[in-house]
Amino acid sequence: MNTSAGRSVGADSAHPFVEAVEIPAGDWVFTARVAGPAHGRPVLFLHGFPQTSASWTAQLLGLARAGRRAIAFDQRGYSPGARPPQESAYGRDELVGDVLAVLDALGLDRVDLVGHDWGGALAWQVAGLHPDRLRTLTVVSTPHPIALTSAVRDEASGQRERSAYIRLFRTRGAAEDKLMADDAAYLRAIFATLPAETAERYLSVLREPGALTGALNWYRAIDPKVLRDIGDIETPTLYVWSDRDPAFCRPAAEATAGSVTGPYRFEVLKGVDHWIPENGAAALTGLLLAHLAAFDDR
Repeated sequence: MNTSAGRSVGADSAHPFVEAVEIPAGDWVFTARVAGPAHGRPVLFLHGFPQTSASWTAQLLGLARAGRRAIAFDQRGYSPGARPPQESAYGRDELVGDVLAVLDALGLDRVDLVGHDWGGALAWQVAGLHPDRLRTLTVVSTPHPIALTSAVRDEASGQRERSAYIRLFRTRGAAEDKLMADDAAYLRAIFATLPAETAERYLSVLREPGALTGALNWYRAIDPKVLRDIGDIETPTLYVWSDRDPAFCRPAAEATAGSVTGPYRFEVLKGVDHWIPENGAAALTGLLLAHLAAFDDR
């Protein structure tokens, strides 16, 4: 395997121990952050909306200290070299294809996969469709799509109300205007519990030409029926949910166990909001390291 593949562009601007690289994969070039020894067991991280690979900085550093090779890339719409304008370019097959293309570019037959928010939804898809490419799966915040769909249909769960924002995000043009109005007040409110400099870092990317539309196209292009057709997950799975997450309800989180047939661990972080990789960093990193160690022989 060649986890050092990619063009180094120096140290990450926010942390000298994280390397900034570019990964040519398929038709695109993805910007990425990498930490840890090149020979270490590779772990690939998928970020969510509306963040970037920088959201995983604490986990990259924690895994690097443990001898793992931690790789987080800015996904389609977020990387300047992977920002197609067409809504149709953000379908399930295209997004899954990006993950596989990055693995191939890095020379990785199999990887430990970690995803949060939309990255978590994508991680479920990769695990369901291409289990042969994974050693383990870790999903943060996002329930399995079947559990999430069931919760939306159950009025008592409250998930329908939690997901109401998606209607706005799927509205072409109006969503961009709303999210960026008044110096991006809507997005700043989403990031309210994060440090101001962290929010600014994400906003600086979303202000780039085509970036916010690309990020919103994840919502516009994905067919919920397609998301549900992946079947049960056989890969050893860690699912981490937090009890102050406004986006995903407890019934959906608890029901996720019904869609995993392989080894499964469900952990609830108390008093943590949706931004687990940052606001629950130490707990998440500890859980992730234990999960990886439990399956080092795979």
